[in-house]
Amino acid sequence: MEEKIDDTDRILLRALQADGTQSLESLAERAGISTNTCWRRVKRLEESGLIARRVALIDPEKLGLGQTIFVAIRTRDHSAAWLKRFADAVRTIPEVVEFYRMAGEVDYLLKVQARSVQDYDRVYKALISRVDIADVSATFAMECLKNTTELPV
Repeated sequence: MEEKIDDTDRILLRALQADGTQSLESLAERAGISTNTCWRRVKRLEESGLIARRVALIDPEKLGLGQTIFVAIRTRDHSAAWLKRFADAVRTIPEVVEFYRMAGEVDYLLKVQARSVQDYDRVYKALISRVDIADVSATFAMECLKNTTELPV
């Protein structure tokens, strides 16, 4: 369900998406509201779930995880039991940073951050040892042209 937000909320959300460490005073000044009003609005946005969490974004290259791989998976088994086993297996693999159930020719799409092709191969082997998969196709990113967590508010 879509949350009802006004222009002041949008200012706060844009500012927090750009830098979640900003002080309430800085946010309030940017939005043209008092610090107390700002605190109440941010608290409401958090309690409603619109602000899901505040995190630090880490540069994967600086951690040695510069290889981004998109993994398309097709399955023959579309049962709830298979999906549970598959989802449980995927959730145990820390290199999988995004996981989607898809419509169309691909059933599932994973985004993997790994050190190298060989590191990805280890992830691949761990995954296929846990669940039966009809087809796995990996695509290796050559260059990231845009990567943002900021939604258009």
